[in-house]
Amino acid sequence: MKRIGTSIMFVTITLLSQAQTVYNLEDCRRLATTHNKDILIASENVKAAKNLQKAARTQYLPNFSANGTYFWNEKNISLLGEDKYLPIYNTNANGTTNFATSVNNKFTLVNGSPVPLDASGTPFDPTKNPEKILWKSYAYIPKDQFEFDTHNVFAGTIMMTQPIFMGGKIRELNKIAKYTKKIAEIKLDGETSDVLLQTDEAYWRVVSLVNKEKLAKSYVALLQKMDSDLEKSIAFGVATKSDGLSVKVKLNEGEMSLLQVQDGLSLSKMALAQICGLPLESDFTLADENIQPQEPVTKPVVDMTGAIEKRYEVQGLKQSINIAESNRRIMLSRFMPNAGLTAGYLVSNPNMYNGYSNEFAGMWQVGVVLNVPIFHFGEKLYTLKAAQIEKKIAQYQLDDAREKIQLDITQASFKISEAAKKAKMTKYNKDKAQENLKYATIGFESGVISPSVLMEAQTAWLKANSEEIDASINVKLCDVYLQKAIGELK
Repeated sequence: MKRIGTSIMFVTITLLSQAQTVYNLEDCRRLATTHNKDILIASENVKAAKNLQKAARTQYLPNFSANGTYFWNEKNISLLGEDKYLPIYNTNANGTTNFATSVNNKFTLVNGSPVPLDASGTPFDPTKNPEKILWKSYAYIPKDQFEFDTHNVFAGTIMMTQPIFMGGKIRELNKIAKYTKKIAEIKLDGETSDVLLQTDEAYWRVVSLVNKEKLAKSYVALLQKMDSDLEKSIAFGVATKSDGLSVKVKLNEGEMSLLQVQDGLSLSKMALAQICGLPLESDFTLADENIQPQEPVTKPVVDMTGAIEKRYEVQGLKQSINIAESNRRIMLSRFMPNAGLTAGYLVSNPNMYNGYSNEFAGMWQVGVVLNVPIFHFGEKLYTLKAAQIEKKIAQYQLDDAREKIQLDITQASFKISEAAKKAKMTKYNKDKAQENLKYATIGFESGVISPSVLMEAQTAWLKANSEEIDASINVKLCDVYLQKAIGELK
């Protein structure tokens, strides 16, 4: 029972897979947009642009960082170059200096005021010549007591920086990130439009070759019947061998043409399979292989201004102008001051927070940082002018693109009307060629028309049918070209 169930399931899957080998245009478009590498790359670029936009928003928020440092120093720090002697003085009860009990200088009266004498007995002003004071006693200060161990120095900080005013840089950077994301989305639309056009061209190319293969087979069948009829006529003596050879040459040419069409059809199917992400050896049929006669088409009415603005090239260049304007404002912000708030905790070893000690200790810090640009030989002015020029270039590119797109839309509108007229003419020619072939066949079978006349009618019939196929496909493609030109191929 398990084997029977497995066999039934296998047959069902096989039948379903065979039923799925018929694709319409929408199926091919869906497969192409799903598997196309350029679209996948453009989709990833959109994701990257979204993340960059999120990253730009974080510039409004504070930045936290931690830093650590270690230094090994060859020498210690010493506040004294040698041993020192510090003078000692006595004070009065009110805290003033009592020079009489603190120094060995002798005094004399000058204008009724006591003035100290130096070692040579000359009066001096101790405020101007303190080195001539002869102190009674000194405090001994050894040099090694004022050396600090700085061989191993450790330091660490945890800091927070919050931008307060950056001249508008952060705001413009966020705008640039937003415009960049829009450009990525617009490019995705553009890649999708290009892939859809490529898919439609490959799809209708296969349809055209399928119908030309049918036409070539019909043409070969006509020649084969004619060749068979001529052999009978030659056998009865009512036709010449020359007529038979002419038909055989024509038949050989028809078979060669059929072979070329079949080879082209195989390659075109492989190309369509590659676009759709299918195996190159896939065997499939298309839903539109039976081409229907085209209805008369009038020249479409196009809203030129709206169509131009829909094009992804114009939308992308508009965002480029916005980016150029934001870049100009960033260059302008470099003339403005920048302010930020900082706060953090500093730890060090050795430290001097409570004397000098070789142990870890720290403190909190809070501050405001202000940077004011003053002068840098015109560098900021030149970059501002360069940014202004870049914006002008982007505007010129947009104007040029609009003019070219207007010409593209106009040409596409004329081509679709021309294609409709040509389809109508080829249908008329096909009907006449069909009628001509009918009468030529009857005449040949009646013996009143030579084989060469019938072959001419068959060739004209082949050409008329081939031209009608090309015209019908051209109508389809011109409609696609117009949709792309007006930005509606999505």
